[in-house]
Amino acid sequence: MPDVSSVCDKITEILSYDPLHPILFSSGLFLFLFAGFAFFYQFMRRAVMLRMIYVVLFSLYFYYKTSGLFLFLLVGMSVSDYVIGRFLCAARKQSLRKWLVALSLTIDIGVLCYFKYTNFFIGLLNDVSGRDWLDFQNIFLPVGISFFTFQSISYIIDLYKRRIDPADQWIDYLFYLSFFPQLVAGPIVKARDFMPQIRQKPIVVTREMFGMGIFLIISGLFKKAIISDYISLNFVDRIFDNPLLYSGFENLMGVYGYALQIYCDFSGYSDMAIGLALLLGFRFPKNFDSPYKSATITEFWRRWHISLSSWLKDYLYISLGGNRKGKARTYLNLFLTMLIGGLWHGAAIRFVLWGAWHGAALAVHKWTVNRFPSFKKTGADMVPWRRVIGIIVTFHVVCFGWIMFRAQDMHSVTLITSQIFNHFNAALIPQVVSGYGTIFGLMAVGFLLHLLPEAAETWGKRVVTAAPVLAQAVIITVLIWGIMQIKSSEIQPFIYFQF
Repeated sequence: MPDVSSVCDKITEILSYDPLHPILFSSGLFLFLFAGFAFFYQFMRRAVMLRMIYVVLFSLYFYYKTSGLFLFLLVGMSVSDYVIGRFLCAARKQSLRKWLVALSLTIDIGVLCYFKYTNFFIGLLNDVSGRDWLDFQNIFLPVGISFFTFQSISYIIDLYKRRIDPADQWIDYLFYLSFFPQLVAGPIVKARDFMPQIRQKPIVVTREMFGMGIFLIISGLFKKAIISDYISLNFVDRIFDNPLLYSGFENLMGVYGYALQIYCDFSGYSDMAIGLALLLGFRFPKNFDSPYKSATITEFWRRWHISLSSWLKDYLYISLGGNRKGKARTYLNLFLTMLIGGLWHGAAIRFVLWGAWHGAALAVHKWTVNRFPSFKKTGADMVPWRRVIGIIVTFHVVCFGWIMFRAQDMHSVTLITSQIFNHFNAALIPQVVSGYGTIFGLMAVGFLLHLLPEAAETWGKRVVTAAPVLAQAVIITVLIWGIMQIKSSEIQPFIYFQF
């Protein structure tokens, strides 16, 4: 007989929030809970309201397990923008409609700024004044606040521009804002793409959707738990924490390793989010498309974090004037958009500079295209040798940005770049490679898989989709077993949880 107290302790652990161990897609607990959730979900395909309530309750529980009582912040934002959205659609005077949009933006951006930027602005004020005018606040950043805030903003703006109809009921909007697969780290799903799917009757999960969902979950787990976590814990973190202890070559490999780590970590989460949604009958837009195959920085941002790029373009870049007000204004708008995008990623000067770096790179590329028409050719139309050179150059432009993105501060950025350019001893390369054989082997596998032609990925999707359910279960089981064999510590949080 199981010990009653141990059973109660386990139930308490499942139901309570632990700030040191938030629930993650790659954890055994989540996979166990999702299996139970999905079992009952399949009996609600035709019961629309019951299904909506069931999913919302599980989503709120999931968010509670990641951010505790901050779930009330999520619920509060859903109430606020749902009510404002109803008034916005009922209003006839354009002035009133603008005031309602301004009210919504003030609430949403105000909440985001308070939690994310209060200490950042206090630090700036103190630095500029040379005095400690204000004390830093102990403010916890709710997981996923940047993502669900952007989704809520997109809903209000789309209502204002009459692109969509308002949510039928509050629960529809809460469902959209809290849907657990994309709640804490995206993709950023626009209301006009997702809300029409909420009241499907019945929910349909075709064999193709089920197979694709399984493939994406397998892909995401492999990227996150095998490649990203391993090279992070055993190599990348060590380099960035103490760059002076390592040679220039090791620092360079650490930068390359982080480029692979953040891609596998974030795209792995996105793959799992999209896959889980497919298993429940919902479709999310693609969020990554082999970004390191990009031959220009513009192409990179069409392939990297696609949902954020699309959001910034639709709701910020175009609002600033886009490319409608002359070339100089276009360059400025690109720069400002990415500057704000950098600040969205984190409240630190290095994130602002990372955004400025990409904004400047986009503006330079835009200028180059305008100045030299031959550079307009992209993809298959580009001359092969030019595309190869473009991929190499773009990758290194992105990697320099990753140094600012990952380093603890700007002093660390200086140390890393100094080690790479001033202490690069080629004679040490064989020794370093032999000493980090497993790490470099995994990095090679990761980059090779990333650079495979699209036909190879299509073939893999087709094979997994066509496989019997038992075979799919075996693949997942083997993958989880492999993860358990190589993990050297507790499961690592997703990088974008902090944004």
